[in-house]
Amino acid sequence: MNGPNLSIFDTFKTKKGSLTGEAKRQRQIIAALAGQSNPAGRTRTAISQGIAGKRGKAWKNIYSGIFRDMDETLIPLGLVEEEGRLPLKRGPRALQEQGIPYYRLTSSGLLVSLSLGEIPGAEGNLKRFLAGDGCGAGVEKALGTVFEAAPGFAHHLLEGYVRSYCMGEREDLLPLDFEGLKAASDGQVRILKEFMAGYSGSNKTGRARLDGFLERIV
Repeated sequence: MNGPNLSIFDTFKTKKGSLTGEAKRQRQIIAALAGQSNPAGRTRTAISQGIAGKRGKAWKNIYSGIFRDMDETLIPLGLVEEEGRLPLKRGPRALQEQGIPYYRLTSSGLLVSLSLGEIPGAEGNLKRFLAGDGCGAGVEKALGTVFEAAPGFAHHLLEGYVRSYCMGEREDLLPLDFEGLKAASDGQVRILKEFMAGYSGSNKTGRARLDGFLERIV
């Protein structure tokens, strides 16, 4: 995949499992946009201030990184887009006339947010995503059902799907279809399918034993 790369799963080579600074920033930007409905909270400055507050740093020290991640990665990849502009009563005349841009997640951006377990407001973001045109035939109802029944499993599915995109195995995130989900599924998904088949095929006593077993190990 040519051009900018989404880095939300990138880790340090010498620190296995430790996300890079760029990965953390991109995740935090997506989280800020996913969890904020007020336009005033979705400007570059507001996003920087929110992230800086959680890090205990001055927002001006991280603003350039936020600006770069948005303008060079998230916006070009079609995950974030400008939604409108807020009027200014003070400051340079040019800014007062043009206003301050605020942003939102696109359908692709909402899908990415659903693949990140730490993003707040997942239910609302799921509804927004399913209400759009990002799903292939049949996926909308199926995905909604999976999220309702097993949100952790749904997150695992979407994480694998988005990760495959980040690794360059997919050209585009959308449309989200069964073929793409199947291609990105891993051994854990197949093991779960095997377990579900065995569970549903067991008699009442067998299911009770399986329930008891899971209760003791989970």
